[in-house]
Amino acid sequence: MRKTSIPVFIACLALSAGAHAQETQLGSDFRREGAAIEQDCSSFNFKSLGSCAYTLFTDHPMHIAAGSIAAQDGFGLGPAFVAHWTPNESWRLSWDVDAIVSTNASWRAGAYMTAIWDRHSRIVVKPGGTGAGASNLTVREDPVFHLLVQNISLKTLDYFGMGPDTGDTARSYFGMRETIAAVNATWPVLQQWHISLYAEANGRFVDIRPSTGQSSPSIEQLYSPATAPGLGSQPAFAQFGEGVHIAPSFAGGHVRLNYSVMFKEYEAPGDSTYSFERWTTDLSHQFPIYRRTRALARNGFNGPDDCSVSAGEHTCPAVTRNLEGSFTARFLMNQSITPAGHVVPFYFQPTLGGSDIDGNSALPSYQDYRFRGPNDLLLQAAFEHSIYGPLGFTAMVDEGKVALRRSDLDFTHLRHSYSVGLTLRAGAFPMVRLLFSFGGREGTHTTSAMDGSLLGASTRPSLY
Repeated sequence: MRKTSIPVFIACLALSAGAHAQETQLGSDFRREGAAIEQDCSSFNFKSLGSCAYTLFTDHPMHIAAGSIAAQDGFGLGPAFVAHWTPNESWRLSWDVDAIVSTNASWRAGAYMTAIWDRHSRIVVKPGGTGAGASNLTVREDPVFHLLVQNISLKTLDYFGMGPDTGDTARSYFGMRETIAAVNATWPVLQQWHISLYAEANGRFVDIRPSTGQSSPSIEQLYSPATAPGLGSQPAFAQFGEGVHIAPSFAGGHVRLNYSVMFKEYEAPGDSTYSFERWTTDLSHQFPIYRRTRALARNGFNGPDDCSVSAGEHTCPAVTRNLEGSFTARFLMNQSITPAGHVVPFYFQPTLGGSDIDGNSALPSYQDYRFRGPNDLLLQAAFEHSIYGPLGFTAMVDEGKVALRRSDLDFTHLRHSYSVGLTLRAGAFPMVRLLFSFGGREGTHTTSAMDGSLLGASTRPSLY
């Protein structure tokens, strides 16, 4: 499949370049991408290899989707389709459709729609020229709406039990499939502070299955619904969320904040004992050394396969050799609220160790999904600096813990981890990270991962 994917991909673009007499926007996009591929990939030599790969993996309407699906489930490839439509002066619409299959037969497929309400400022021209007031035309953030359906099937996930004191030899494996149908909205309220309100409504449908043929037993051989809540049955969930997002910058861009506080409700009408609520506090700080250092926050006006530099300019950022570097610090806390007799299903509990199910690094010196609980606390500090072009060096320190009760979340008895490694940030190409981690109580761990979305794109929905 890999040997024939690029020729077929180019052939599809060539077929789209037919008539120009009454060319549609989509037809124009296909034609331009075909011309870009012809220019960048017509001669296969070392110099043109990078530009050809960049076009094939980032351009629109079609490109090759690539990325890690989840820890333990490999690296995936597949097709992605991106289209934009501006029906009038007030709305900008875009669609993303993609599907990838990983090296261990896990897969993900989804369709994502983004709608931006372009609130134009009015410019009033008054006669005389001197008595007119100042124009209120400013650069403003616009309300953004997302509608999506995503289905993911993961063949291999680890489960060590719940709580901070589980043993590293208690590993078991399970498989999981989750379908998410969701709508969410981001509404700016204070432009000068970049404060926005956020709301979401998700339908979550999970199916847990055995995972056999692994180096450790399947989950049902070591655990029961009492020690792995939700193992016996997985009801459908209606999940709602409300929150606030704050992302100002200070000191000429040398201090960039990315704060979010969310309250989520997980309702299981089929089995209310699994209903619960969760507070999530995520406070990220970036301190760039150079002004041209890119911001790490995602662009909400894009879909996960779209790297447009703005809502009205559908081009991806170029690969540059700008010197970049920054210090980052992050505080993350999840607190679950469970009424008497209720429990949080183990597959909706956050994890620390290696990478979590969303691909986020946390205590990477430990095995993936090593610590699991309804509540967790994570402190991260990192330094990253470019070495040559898009290649960079990073050093990280992580400390954190999981807890079965909210009252046990404090800053005592934290697990810690230290990491050094390499990063690759090439324009909009998905970020690649290779880390060697040490300093925990269970040896060392080497991890490699590629982001599941393009740089500058929005994130995919969390699986928990």
